[in-house]
Amino acid sequence: MATELKLPELGENIESADVVTVLVKAGDNIEKDQGLIEIETDKATVEVPSDTKGKIKEVLVKAGDKVKVGQPIVVFEESDGASKEKEVKAEEPARETQVEENKEEKKEKQSAAPHAEQAKTSTEEVDILLPELGENIESADVVNVLVKQGDKIEKDQGIIEIETDKATVEVPSTMDGEITEVYVKTGDKAKVGEALIKIRTAGTVKEARGEEEKKKEHPEVTRSEEIKPAVKEEEKPEKPSEAEAKGERESFSPGEIDHQPPISKGAAPAAPSVRRIARELGVDINSIKGSGPSGRVSMDDVKLFVKRLNEERASGTGIQGGFAVKRESLPDFSKWGDTETKPMSKIRSVTAEHLSYAWSVIPHVTQHDKADITEIEKMRKKLSSEVEKGGAKLTITAMLVKIAVAGIKKFPQFNSSIDLDKHEIIYKKYFNIGIAVDTEFGLIVPVIKNADRKNITEISLELNELAEKARTKKASLDDLQGACFTITNLGGIGGTYFTPIVNSPEVAILGVSRGSYEPSYKDGNFIPRLMLPLSLSYDHRIIDGADAAKFLRWICEVLEEPVKLFL
Repeated sequence: MATELKLPELGENIESADVVTVLVKAGDNIEKDQGLIEIETDKATVEVPSDTKGKIKEVLVKAGDKVKVGQPIVVFEESDGASKEKEVKAEEPARETQVEENKEEKKEKQSAAPHAEQAKTSTEEVDILLPELGENIESADVVNVLVKQGDKIEKDQGIIEIETDKATVEVPSTMDGEITEVYVKTGDKAKVGEALIKIRTAGTVKEARGEEEKKKEHPEVTRSEEIKPAVKEEEKPEKPSEAEAKGERESFSPGEIDHQPPISKGAAPAAPSVRRIARELGVDINSIKGSGPSGRVSMDDVKLFVKRLNEERASGTGIQGGFAVKRESLPDFSKWGDTETKPMSKIRSVTAEHLSYAWSVIPHVTQHDKADITEIEKMRKKLSSEVEKGGAKLTITAMLVKIAVAGIKKFPQFNSSIDLDKHEIIYKKYFNIGIAVDTEFGLIVPVIKNADRKNITEISLELNELAEKARTKKASLDDLQGACFTITNLGGIGGTYFTPIVNSPEVAILGVSRGSYEPSYKDGNFIPRLMLPLSLSYDHRIIDGADAAKFLRWICEVLEEPVKLFL
């Protein structure tokens, strides 16, 4: 006969608990008093035992769920012996007699030897259902189906991604096995309790259980409601926190909190009470570095993280200079047309991460100006033949390298880096200039070292060599490190002005656009002049707007009258 086993009474004013671990699966043969699930209340972590023996037909909960008192946990087929035992119990005339029998049975269990290891094999097809999603949430939209028929999946592996009016989360599998059928598709609306997939489970599980009597957290419950405290070897309690030592309350009762969201594969290891606190404080627990074994996040880790957030928010720095931005899931673009997906190259990935960091950490300001390069362009063409004899090509970029070196010597704050942790400014006494190079596989910034010690011909030659290395993927790590200031030239492509992103830990970057002839009013006449648009982005934490305007104007003046380099 199929019977549901429900979560028993847990104690006064305790109406629900968090499921920490599910100890059984469909197909298991269980003994009377064998642990079914491990739960955590605001008072203790305990096991919920079976009140009879039989075969598990279906497990109705998974790790991370919140279960209420009286809610079904498992469905099982009782053995004949168990059924007869229940019939006898039903005929017992008084509760007092039953309590006395319970005491006698407990004494017998204390003296009994532990059960021997049992090996069980099960093969069964089981539906995985959409779990409870929270108070007043009865359904969710299926955003993405992460598996397909024939896939072999592991327990806690995400099977679908759903969206409610509160969050977008993954629904994990409650068991290992092979998917035989997928019931939902992207765009469907799934109801709580609705079957998502059918999975074929197969495997051998060994269990060894001792009958050592443990201290009861709730002695008032009857045998069928008994709950045994359980601490797994690998999850021994950590050293009590300072707050625990003082008797302070570090967790909330289930009635005070929102529903525990599903715990996806790869989530930070932490107890449900710790996850609860993190949720209440609005902190993503996956962003907290755990100090416990295997990176386990403790209550003290959460408190330290929140304290640091508050301190950095007060100082205006944020986490490493800026608060992390929650990532949003992409929609299913195939709903609107054909798509093609390609893996991101390593260079593109590193560039994306670094520039995202730089943009979020550095308060950017961009100053724009124009330089009249009519005369220096004539000089460049005149000197090109001399430089070509050395095997290089003289470009405006090479000339800007020399000018930039002179500029950051005159304005030393542009050759610095800021250390907010120590509240220090690091001024560099060397002059290395990075040059952004566009390649078919991403942006690369090779560095001309000690540019102040090299002439125009040497800089032009090295610039050509580094650009070729970058485009052929032969640039070494040393070629790409150590820049003090960066120049990015888009003049060969076009455009007027743009806002380049400062290449952290540098504090400024010079953007060069395409030069064009414009009418310039001089001595009562308009004459054509070759004007070069320049864009200077800088870190406003260390460089003021007036300093940036002076620096960029100085660059423009040297381009217009190169003789100023010698003054």
